[in-house]
Amino acid sequence: MDATQHDHVTDTRQNDAGLTFRAAAEDDVPALVALIESAYRGDASRTGWTTEADLLEGQRTDPEGVAAVIGNPDSILLAVHKAGELVACCQLEKRDGHAYFGMFAVSPAQQGAGLGKAILAEAERTAVADWGATAMHMTVITQRADLIAWYERRGYVRTGELIPFPYGDERFGLPQRPDLAFELLVKQLG
Repeated sequence: MDATQHDHVTDTRQNDAGLTFRAAAEDDVPALVALIESAYRGDASRTGWTTEADLLEGQRTDPEGVAAVIGNPDSILLAVHKAGELVACCQLEKRDGHAYFGMFAVSPAQQGAGLGKAILAEAERTAVADWGATAMHMTVITQRADLIAWYERRGYVRTGELIPFPYGDERFGLPQRPDLAFELLVKQLG
């Protein structure tokens, strides 16, 4: 990573929950891919509540996709550590007046302990402080009612705007049902 590329988050930040946040670098890619896969795919993901294993098989991401996010000058991939161990990550992307939140993964062994709330709050704080974002957007698979409800409890609003699932593109997984779609959720920030 170019030292000036993500200047605003190259320094490590720590929050009150003992989580350390920093911009991910190229050498983090293998660990980040493993973390994301463990949170969403396969039997390991069933330990936590964020699994998509019943909806999608195959990969959730790949090294090229993660490296592209890290290398994008309008994007930050926050690597989150607890006691020196990588426990979570999330992507922030600067878009027209808002930030997009994605690639959110918490280690299944760490889920249910409040880390997600703390990480989402830091992501929102970062988007406002570093980019002046006035809103955060995200997309969630419509069949993930439990996850959508979790975001709603954090102030996100369902828009009803649906984005088709990219059937036929194995980079996003192998769908296990024919009716998958993403819904746009939005939260006003500031």
